[in-house]
Amino acid sequence: MPYARRDTITWQPGMYYHIYNRGAHKMPIFREPENYAFVLQRIGQYAQELQIAVIAYCLMPNHYHLLVRQDGGSPAGLLPQRVFNSYTKAFNKRYRCSGTLFEHRFKAKPVMDETYLLHLCCYIHANPVKDGLVSDPGQWLYSNYLEWVRKRHSLLIDQNFVQARVDQPHVYREMVLKYLRNRRR
Repeated sequence: MPYARRDTITWQPGMYYHIYNRGAHKMPIFREPENYAFVLQRIGQYAQELQIAVIAYCLMPNHYHLLVRQDGGSPAGLLPQRVFNSYTKAFNKRYRCSGTLFEHRFKAKPVMDETYLLHLCCYIHANPVKDGLVSDPGQWLYSNYLEWVRKRHSLLIDQNFVQARVDQPHVYREMVLKYLRNRRR
């Protein structure tokens, strides 16, 4: 599916968006667990303020993926702006750096197809395995995969969305594992 330029996206209530970015020169954007915790706290804070539902996320050492639904009138694009502007300032202060942390402004893609929506969730949650960081998606603490399979509780997930599409946790686990098996062929 082609990706829309971020400045051409029409942000609308009820729409889903895949938002992502990576570190400048593919360098790490997270150096320690506290970095991930800072971003997760900010995602929760701003998602609530902006009325944005978090569907799936994965924070990787040098990039991130967010799948969100805009529930209110505030554009979903404000979420990564606020979260990562705040994070970049804190990161630069903590590590005595200056300048940009990210390669470019975030990219966003509206998601309009229900089948693709679930495929995208699998793709996001499979990232740590695909990149060789862990052997099982449940081992990566910086995604909401564990919430999807009901092994951890968090406010960074729309449980109604999950339960409406995946009635049993093992079904979603098998979907992600199947996705991983299929991409190795």
